[in-house]
Amino acid sequence: MSVRLRLTLWYGGVLAGVLLAFAAVLYGTMAAAMRTQVDRSLEDAARTAIRSLEAHRFGPFLLFEDLSADFPELATLDKFFQIFGPSGTITIKSPNLRQHDIPLSRPAIEAAVQGLTTFESARYPGEPPMRLVAVPVRHGDALVNIVQVGTSLEPVEAMLHRLLLILLIAGPLTLAVSLAGGWFLAGRALRPVAAITAAARRIAAGDLTQRLNEPTSCDEIGQLIQTFNQMIAKLDASFRQIRQFSTEASHELRTPLTVLKGEAELALRRNRSAEDYRHVLESALEEIDRMARIVDELLFLSRADVGEVPLESKPVALHTVVDDVRRQAEVLAQEKRIAVLASRLDPCTVTADEWRLHELVLNLVSNAITYSHPDGRVELRLTCQGGLAELTISDQGIGIAPDELPRIFDRFYRTTAARAHAKTGTGLGLAIAKWIAEAHGGAIRVSSMPGHGSTFTVTLPLSSAAAPAV
Repeated sequence: MSVRLRLTLWYGGVLAGVLLAFAAVLYGTMAAAMRTQVDRSLEDAARTAIRSLEAHRFGPFLLFEDLSADFPELATLDKFFQIFGPSGTITIKSPNLRQHDIPLSRPAIEAAVQGLTTFESARYPGEPPMRLVAVPVRHGDALVNIVQVGTSLEPVEAMLHRLLLILLIAGPLTLAVSLAGGWFLAGRALRPVAAITAAARRIAAGDLTQRLNEPTSCDEIGQLIQTFNQMIAKLDASFRQIRQFSTEASHELRTPLTVLKGEAELALRRNRSAEDYRHVLESALEEIDRMARIVDELLFLSRADVGEVPLESKPVALHTVVDDVRRQAEVLAQEKRIAVLASRLDPCTVTADEWRLHELVLNLVSNAITYSHPDGRVELRLTCQGGLAELTISDQGIGIAPDELPRIFDRFYRTTAARAHAKTGTGLGLAIAKWIAEAHGGAIRVSSMPGHGSTFTVTLPLSSAAAPAV
């Protein structure tokens, strides 16, 4: 069953219930109102008859003509009158009851003795349904007469029957028209869903460029379309990244494998000295180390993407970590005669994983050393202000072109100048550094000028215990 049909049926069911309840309440209210009006009319007529009796001083020998001469309303055609004695015997009967016998009921007599007015509904053989009122007439404490006034309920029942007929015709007709309107409106409301379904089928076929037209309204369907487009855009970006990642990973791994194969083939072409074989094995070991490093970094990033890299959370003296990395980097920089200096190291405490922070700083410092010119300088600076620790690492190396800056943290991305300057990079170090910074609630940014070096800036939130009060 389609959603459109289900919505229409639910709408029809609820509407049918509302119409049924409305018809029942309307019919009941009209019936009660009409019967109340009949009772009030009967009671007014009975009071008129009682005033006529009082004007003629009661008595068993009154004539209906004498009463109606003074009170013409007693001779109305839609009502009949009967006046009974205290024992229930008839003393006066209106002319329209000459051929009918409508006795006074026992409950009405008993109520009249107690001075109570009685309303009754009665149906006698060969007579239409009637509504009766019996009103006692007392003189002092004695019951002298009982006035009974009645009228036929046939007009009331006929009107109620017509009302019921109208409701039985109008109700289903209204329901049918409403169902047709509901079917049409449900179709219009679900039309964007059909467009989403068609786009999803095209996307399932491999076309991730598909997008839905953005709606002008911000209703639920509009929000669904916007969310769908955002989801497809993210999927498209993810698939592009995966394809690029696979291509670059294959390229990075193919290079050392090609080197290994070439050197092994060259070594096997003829007999060589032990020293030559030693050089081949050393070269092979270097390439194996490079592949192992690439695989380790890939494994780290893949685990980081799915949240499987555990991070400790404890107070860490960031200035101590930076100073340790500086001393370690001095050894790495000796070959290129590069000075690694710390111009300023403010005491800063952050809540973080110390080992990962060490890896972050070491990646950035190693990167600065790798792309610096010989006899250059790498400067580290750590300051704390505004609840943030800010670490800057500046070098005087080859720099980065402005159009390449936005991609510098992409996996496997290496600038043209970087590939020409150093052959050993993997293009994963900066991606790992960015993930570590963001995993600790911080950020990393870079500014650079080709030929004049680069400056990487890392900001991390200070530990709450160490952050200055604002």
